[in-house]
Amino acid sequence: MGVYNRAPLAFERGVGARLYTTDGEEYLDCMAGIATTGLGHANPKLVQAVKDQAEKLWHVSNVFTIPGQEKLAKVLTQATGLDVAFFTNSGAEAIECAIKTARKYHWSKGHPERIDIIGFDGSFHGRTLAAVNASGNASYLEGFGPRMPGFIQLPFDDFDALKAAVGPTTAAIIIEPVQGEGGARSLSEQSLKDLRQLCDETGTLLILDEIQCGLGRTGKLFAHEWAEGATPDIMAVAKALGGGFPVGACLATAEAASGMSVGSHGSTYGGNPLAMAVALASMEELTSPELLANVREVAGYFNQQFTGLKDRYPDVILDIRGKGLLIGLKLATPNREMMQHARDQHLLIAGGGDNCVRLLPPLNLTLDEAREAVERLERACDAARAKAKAAA
Repeated sequence: MGVYNRAPLAFERGVGARLYTTDGEEYLDCMAGIATTGLGHANPKLVQAVKDQAEKLWHVSNVFTIPGQEKLAKVLTQATGLDVAFFTNSGAEAIECAIKTARKYHWSKGHPERIDIIGFDGSFHGRTLAAVNASGNASYLEGFGPRMPGFIQLPFDDFDALKAAVGPTTAAIIIEPVQGEGGARSLSEQSLKDLRQLCDETGTLLILDEIQCGLGRTGKLFAHEWAEGATPDIMAVAKALGGGFPVGACLATAEAASGMSVGSHGSTYGGNPLAMAVALASMEELTSPELLANVREVAGYFNQQFTGLKDRYPDVILDIRGKGLLIGLKLATPNREMMQHARDQHLLIAGGGDNCVRLLPPLNLTLDEAREAVERLERACDAARAKAKAAA
């Protein structure tokens, strides 16, 4: 279907932060499959995990016990302090599970009226019908029928509006601690703590979407960890969990998941042995203190350098946003043009809402590669400035 506005590039192989086209040209990848190949391309440990498991068992169905699920669930619950996991093939499926879990919780407690899911403008939670209804981009709903009941949209980080909106029919608040597609907007630590307190006071469940901002992207394993005590009741993860292999998870406290009984949810492929093997190998790397320290070091370097770029190119870069290696640059020039200018310099960056571009490099990007990215982006800024002057 003609649903993608694709760039005229075709890649045949990748190594680390490098991608190579079918005609042999090299690109520095600061998209990472949109924050997905978090350990770089063809990561040797992930490749070996695929090979080893592919020779043994791919799929059996959740009719049977799958030992890899139990191992990965233990890794994830120990890392998060949550209690249970449901495995999916994607982030959108993890969000679906999170929404169903929240509503089923209140139903099981004798409050079937508590169905409302409160989301925020600029948010992105996936492309399924429930996920786009929970998201803050109305254009994704165009042509797909009326907005579903039970979904409320509020301004991002407007706590007064949120307090006024939470009521007797509220089931959950769903939020990205750092928005991805919405323009790399980051919640403050205090805002996260206030969210947690409001949910505690009103019996509302807090769903955190850490699909893009989690799993090391901000320099801690999960973005909410920057705010002490701001733990979720339910959390969706995916993207870097499989390093590019499709796998996601919905994690929850035992209490929040107490309504999810046998038969209330399921998946044919979710949690298959192949996905579990890759995710276990990925988690071993993502939880490494050395990797997280690298994220913080490289992010600090980028922040310093991009601040300098903003000072030198105020007619191109208006603002620097995000956290860790989820970096947003709000532009004065159209972001699609900047993405093309960057590609002309063989640098791959992503688009974003509010006329931003995002840099989402592999978490193991080296400082030398970061310097190279800054140099290529500076040349892209030169090109953007020249084009704007020519147009004037």
